[in-house]
Amino acid sequence: MVRLIVDVLQLFIFVLIAYSILSWYLAYARVSYDSPAFKVNRVLSAICDPVLNPIRRIVPPARIGGVGLDLSVLILFVLIEVIISVVVG
Repeated sequence: MVRLIVDVLQLFIFVLIAYSILSWYLAYARVSYDSPAFKVNRVLSAICDPVLNPIRRIVPPARIGGVGLDLSVLILFVLIEVIISVVVG
């Protein structure tokens, strides 16, 4: 049972990484809205945003120059790693 929990959390970490990379790509690339990248982003967003939104409400984006840096993914990544280390114990 512990192994299943750890595997699911590690899979979620990979989904978070994919979500982050794809969101950066879509922010800077000129991609049409009907492209497969946007469809994948909608799926990843449906998976990640329900977990990230409570963190985003607590921790606002960090202002670096004129850009807001969303730290919620990094915070969630650290929280998941802490949970994994506690579960594995």
